[in-house]
Amino acid sequence: MRQTVIEAANLTKTFAGEVVAVSGLDLQVERGTVYGLIGRNGAGKTTTLRLLMGLLTPSQGTAEILGQDLRTASLSERSRVAYVSQSQQLPGWMTLNELCRYASHFYPKWDFSLAVDLARRWDLNGDRSIAQLSGGEQRKAAILVALAPRPEVLLLDEPAAGLDPAARRELINELIDLLSQGHGCTVLFSTHILSDLERIAEWVGILDRGRLLVNGRLDELQSRMQRVQIIFPGDAPPLTVSIPGAVSCQVSGPVVTAVTQLVDAEHLESIRRWPGVRVQVFPLGLEEIFIEMVGRGNGEKHPPSEIELLSDLTPL
Repeated sequence: MRQTVIEAANLTKTFAGEVVAVSGLDLQVERGTVYGLIGRNGAGKTTTLRLLMGLLTPSQGTAEILGQDLRTASLSERSRVAYVSQSQQLPGWMTLNELCRYASHFYPKWDFSLAVDLARRWDLNGDRSIAQLSGGEQRKAAILVALAPRPEVLLLDEPAAGLDPAARRELINELIDLLSQGHGCTVLFSTHILSDLERIAEWVGILDRGRLLVNGRLDELQSRMQRVQIIFPGDAPPLTVSIPGAVSCQVSGPVVTAVTQLVDAEHLESIRRWPGVRVQVFPLGLEEIFIEMVGRGNGEKHPPSEIELLSDLTPL
């Protein structure tokens, strides 16, 4: 059985005006994985999902799900994939029950009992027209229609958009249930709500300006990225100090605080041996890692500090 079920190679999309939304994206998601794609608004998350779904034509590169380019895949192949867009447009004149009956004709594995159960738990009235549902209820209805076919691959673009915290928790719980039932469903979802991602995702990708900055297991990313604080005796650190893998660095008097990748334990031990020096290492949450990787809202990463510029010097 094919293990890589979502694959992009050199995937690029340029819109009119030379606007590059996705740039040289390489991505592989293995069967049964829950992969969270995060990035600021405009980072290219929605465009990436639409390219994978075959709703957009790449300017360069390829995008495949289950070994197929969905632009040319057959109906039976497409029925193995479900997708909820960020701005899902459901037929307002249909009731939810009518929508489920209609959609079931396109999905051989449609599970009516699951659809009924989700509607009951999410307090969705199947006899009301979609247009009469609130924005949050319409979002739930779209997700219900995506889950009921028991898809092999599920793509969700900002699935929690328009949902209150309680509804978001219900959605995450349903995804966890779906995966725990052993159907091997692969989930790729974009989000800016990092607490949701931390609860469910095994893998994470950080997208910025159409490029994938980070791609790896969430637990490994969190173990690699750490905050290191070094307190030197006196009024200032020595000019020759270097901090391995520094992403950002701040100096306040004798205190140097840096966010680092792949901390070199031996290097830090050599610093600890300096008379009067104290070294402390702290874990980082995903939100802190994200901010350090993509910057603090102005589109720029932190400018290199004097300490960062010395990062290639011989360790003390």
